[in-house]
Amino acid sequence: MSIHTASPVISAAPPPRWAVWAAHLTALVVLPSGILRLVWVLGFPAGYTDAGFVEFETPFAKVWMLTLSVVSELVAVLTIGLVRPWGSLVPRWIPLIGGKRVRPLAAVVPALLGSAVLTVLWSTMPLWWTHPHSDMTPTGHIVIGILYQPLVVWGPLTAAVAISYHRRHRAARRPASAD
Repeated sequence: MSIHTASPVISAAPPPRWAVWAAHLTALVVLPSGILRLVWVLGFPAGYTDAGFVEFETPFAKVWMLTLSVVSELVAVLTIGLVRPWGSLVPRWIPLIGGKRVRPLAAVVPALLGSAVLTVLWSTMPLWWTHPHSDMTPTGHIVIGILYQPLVVWGPLTAAVAISYHRRHRAARRPASAD
């Protein structure tokens, strides 16, 4: 008979309601652009002219767009872990590390680095309409811009949730003050 003892879990305070909303919103803001890329993978030009869509029809482009959509959504969903129990204790079904405590910095550092990259990457998206896109239809230019605009908040939302996670776990590690 084997006895599995998990690492002690430091009980952090529950996440604030705004952090839970922000974490779930993070997964949602990535969805419109991901769905649009899947439409392109399926061969629909969705906003591009026939000539502008040619480069999307290569096998490499299709694999890239599919991979980008799936990985982006998975990364965004990981933000939910910062407000759920599996962000503090690895689920038991995960091989080798299941049942172990997540070190707070192992969650916070990648989340904050990722949020910084995302913030820089998408910071110019509000300027979408100031640039000509001759390979798109006029309607496509507007619709694609609208579907990609939510990505502007992906980085800041992730940062806010990560900071909330850090504060909750830092407070849980502090020793109780002697009265």
